[in-house]
Amino acid sequence: MENMDLESKSVHRDFVLPVDSEDKATKFRVYSVSAPHMRAFHLSWISFFACFVSTFAAPPLVPIIRDNLDLTATDIGNAGIAAVSGAVFGRIAMGIACDLFGSRLASSALILLTAPAVFLTSIANSAVSFLLVRFFTGFSLATFVSTQFWMSSMFSAKVVGTANGIAGGWGNLGGGATQLIMPLVFSLIHKIGATPFTAWRIAFFIPALFQALSAYAVFFFGQDMPDGDYAKLHKSGEKHKDNISDVLYHAVTNYRGWILALTYGYCFGVELTVDNIIAQYFFDRFNVHLHTAGIIAASFGLANLFSRPGGGMLSDIMAKRFGMRGRLWALWIMQTLGGLLCVLLGKVESLSGSIAVMLVFSVFCQAACGLTFGVVPFVSRRSLGIIAGMTGGGGNIGAVLTQVIFFRGTRYSTETGITYMGIMIICCTLPIMFIYFPQWGGMFYGPSSKGLTEEDYYMKEWSLKEKENGFHQSSMKFAGNSTSERGKKVESAPTPIDGTPNT
Repeated sequence: MENMDLESKSVHRDFVLPVDSEDKATKFRVYSVSAPHMRAFHLSWISFFACFVSTFAAPPLVPIIRDNLDLTATDIGNAGIAAVSGAVFGRIAMGIACDLFGSRLASSALILLTAPAVFLTSIANSAVSFLLVRFFTGFSLATFVSTQFWMSSMFSAKVVGTANGIAGGWGNLGGGATQLIMPLVFSLIHKIGATPFTAWRIAFFIPALFQALSAYAVFFFGQDMPDGDYAKLHKSGEKHKDNISDVLYHAVTNYRGWILALTYGYCFGVELTVDNIIAQYFFDRFNVHLHTAGIIAASFGLANLFSRPGGGMLSDIMAKRFGMRGRLWALWIMQTLGGLLCVLLGKVESLSGSIAVMLVFSVFCQAACGLTFGVVPFVSRRSLGIIAGMTGGGGNIGAVLTQVIFFRGTRYSTETGITYMGIMIICCTLPIMFIYFPQWGGMFYGPSSKGLTEEDYYMKEWSLKEKENGFHQSSMKFAGNSTSERGKKVESAPTPIDGTPNT
């Protein structure tokens, strides 16, 4: 009876895309801009793209900036670390904000609050001020969490990996696009008549303006959920206004979130590291022109056009056939192969060979990012935002640690650091083997013999009193829709007669 009541609440709403019982889209049509599902998709990736452009606008211009500000190798390394460290706690905070206030408000607020730091980069006059503006600009990368949360709120289990992969991948394109955009903008301003030391400063107004405009677009045109914004749903009683302590508790006590945070640190964290070092690496090691180094570096980030989305799609394909176990196996294989290619990249001594290996490495590294967020939405329903924040924050922690250990100062050459980074990827991917869902299984073991179901797993996040008040209804819907994670080739937990509805 309860499930029938839940279904009846959503049947009267009309959407362009087909939806499930949560009004989440069951189809993903990338060329559509229909509200609310596909509009949210395009707003999320474009705004995240803008934040990536701003955060990594400095690296392609470092050869000019370091001469202007008299930066040492340590200063440059510290600034690179600062750019990705700010988002560590920012991503966790963003997860909490999404759980409590929704993606639209949380995302637009952060993007707008960090835009001034991009503008202020133009007046940096020392190593300290350069580090500070990169640090505060880097907070904008926390919008990755709102992007993934938004997609998980708009798209059903069958296509959520694809939606998360494409939104995250196209947003990450900003890290590659800025390698092309900033040298081009710099060159145009320089040709107009500005000196090199003035031209790089003016160039920063372009990403700053782009970022600010994207914040307004998200706020005025976005929508938190298929059925409306959080404020409206809380007021109408359709959505329970959760308690931060409960949401936080169920996130930090779920070990799967911690493992994904670690492994994400060595796919996305590696991607952030490469975005910071690769242009300077090719410029210094192979003596290529600044613009050429920018093009080579851009090719790494631009692979996100298809690699991260491909990872998300692969996750959904594997789940359709093998369930959650297929998602986990695909993630481990792709990330481990990425680690082996990273080791090889540090060993190759020719320019052409390095470019070729870097391109293949980028595909595996970024696909692993997409595969990770094919798993994340299923770790917790109630604490999805914080789990996404923990995982995303793990990516930034991985980037910080990797840069501090291998690319700060002159202890290691850049090529040696890249090789060691590959070894770290391989080692830190192994814990994926320990992720186990009792209703679906893990890499080496099938579902629990106790016959636990999706309801059993997701209802554990709610107390008896909360269930009596009906606060668990969204989790009930999600449990019913996530039976697709059983797959076709994997024996899963039995479904009780009055339990999970068939999908």
